[in-house]
Amino acid sequence: MELIIISGRSGAGKSVALRALEDIGYYCVDNLPIDLLPQLADILSQSQASAAISLDIRNLPNSSQHLDEILTELENKHQIKIIFLDADRSTLIRRYSDSRRLHPLSVQNQDLSLEAAIDAEQIQLDPLIQHANLIIDTAVLSTHELAERLREFLRGNSDKELKIVVESFGFKYGLPLDADYVFDVRFLPNPHWNPSLRPMTGLEQPVIDFLSKYEDVANFIYTTRNYIETWLPMLERNNRSYLTIAIGCTGGKHRSVYIAQQLGEYFQDKGKHVKIQHKSLEKHKNR
Repeated sequence: MELIIISGRSGAGKSVALRALEDIGYYCVDNLPIDLLPQLADILSQSQASAAISLDIRNLPNSSQHLDEILTELENKHQIKIIFLDADRSTLIRRYSDSRRLHPLSVQNQDLSLEAAIDAEQIQLDPLIQHANLIIDTAVLSTHELAERLREFLRGNSDKELKIVVESFGFKYGLPLDADYVFDVRFLPNPHWNPSLRPMTGLEQPVIDFLSKYEDVANFIYTTRNYIETWLPMLERNNRSYLTIAIGCTGGKHRSVYIAQQLGEYFQDKGKHVKIQHKSLEKHKNR
């Protein structure tokens, strides 16, 4: 029996995830009442079926302790996997603005603003976050990329190759939700204070030239890649699908972009499966 629980914040992509699992053969149940979950798990264990259910804020108990007890009991009796979909606050607000739908908690309490509903939901979903086998930040994923990541997590791939994501971000926009390692580079020389470099990014040659001349920058890149290389074999043997390495500076425009690019390209040259992404650059483009 295989039971997958899909949960996450409203607007993070649970419906997309459930459709993706249905496409690869899972029997899917949307918004199953939480009290029926143990009964469904017992039935599935007898039939050896594979099923995926979604849980959201509308069908969870009011008590976080009760939810934690249900999940703990399920994990003790059955082999289940909990996948939690998340996204940062600004992304969720934008998605609700685009869809013009009400947040479920705002439907229950019309005096609750969207921002307040998002914050309240995060607190109520905490037991699911604590029990999750996988947390996916959907803010930078397309529908196709989310579906592919779910398939790879559940079905794996033929060579079990670890996929490394090296991403830059700006601390002013918050920490990446899906990062396994976070490196803070705000102590390094900042091109922002050079008026000619300020409008550029860490992908442009003048900024590259500026940062590459500093010994501290070179030493940081060298020691960080050595640290990753030291532990990478153990991470690969740990049957992981993804390793996300986040490099952060103040705005996510210069230092973190340059260093993430350098690290990503280094591991690509070593033959690793690496994706490089710059999470905060899009925010600067839209200004």
